[in-house]
Amino acid sequence: MEDPLRKATTYDVLREHGIDRRRFVKFCTMMAAALGLEATVVPQIVEALETKPRLPVIWLHGLECTCCSESFIRSSHPIAQDVVLNMISLDYDDTLQAAAGFQVEEIRKRIMKDYAGQYVLAVEGNAPTADGGVYCTVGGETFLSILEETAENAKAVIAWGSCASNGCVQAAKPNPTGAKPVRKLISHKAIVNVPGCPPIAEVMTGVLTYILTFGALPELDRYGRPKMFYGQRIHDKCYRRPFFDAGQFVETWDDDGAKKGWCLYKMGCRGPTTYNSCSTFKWNNGVSYPIGSGHGCIGCSEDNFWDNGPFYERLTSIPVPGIESTPDEVGAVAAGAALIGVGAHFVSSVVRRAAQKKDEAPQKEGR
Repeated sequence: MEDPLRKATTYDVLREHGIDRRRFVKFCTMMAAALGLEATVVPQIVEALETKPRLPVIWLHGLECTCCSESFIRSSHPIAQDVVLNMISLDYDDTLQAAAGFQVEEIRKRIMKDYAGQYVLAVEGNAPTADGGVYCTVGGETFLSILEETAENAKAVIAWGSCASNGCVQAAKPNPTGAKPVRKLISHKAIVNVPGCPPIAEVMTGVLTYILTFGALPELDRYGRPKMFYGQRIHDKCYRRPFFDAGQFVETWDDDGAKKGWCLYKMGCRGPTTYNSCSTFKWNNGVSYPIGSGHGCIGCSEDNFWDNGPFYERLTSIPVPGIESTPDEVGAVAAGAALIGVGAHFVSSVVRRAAQKKDEAPQKEGR
């Protein structure tokens, strides 16, 4: 007998959990803002969550540390227990499911059959490929074979976190297990990469909301990341950016610059080359993010970030502005520039007059 909750809408389930209409609409409004959509789209999100059945989701775990799941269930906008776990029909998840053993594997196979072309495959972690993939097995099967089998009839595939999106530490040199991200293993399905170590909870919720609302994938960049969340560099919205532009940098940990909140670029911050929403959404209910806590960005949402040099060495490809001068130094430079300008004007005047006299000489001879 089919579970009636499987056909229930997100709003149906939320009401059963005590979420009133006002909080529901507030969530839809917040999601529209997070997705970068206009306020006129809010009614469309409301209607989708009120009328469409929840997304059936199969959530697989490969080589990973479960930090993506930890981030997801700690989403504060909305509260995880009220919305996140009720927005989707989470039918299979190694970490959160109550069932175990053969029973849960039967559930996965039944969802794959009964909801072919409808379910979303969420993947946390990557798959080892060396020696037939034996370095990660579930129920006696390699994770590689489970991933390929489950992806076959999926509507779409979401690669949660950097492990699934770009390989992360498992795929770092020398990569003894031959770990590969999802996009290098599944080529016949649309894949949404949501990198980060871990990705931001509200970003994960936003991706699911978009798919449920519009029945399609969000616009992606060339790395398969949703542009709405990965369209700007952390550097562009970092509150320390003015210090970068002024040439004021932390030179050593706990120096005066560090205490004043100056730019962390010289300490290895990857903000200028990292595309993510950390400086916008932040973490822990918007309290802070690594740069706000005094640690430079390590670029975890970018490919090969583990192999892109030591985290505490500055990037050499980013030009650094000159150190900010004092008013006296600025005045001296300005005066020097003025003198140079006067000298240049004098020289050009002399040259111009000499040339003028030279042109006038033949005219006088011809008279």
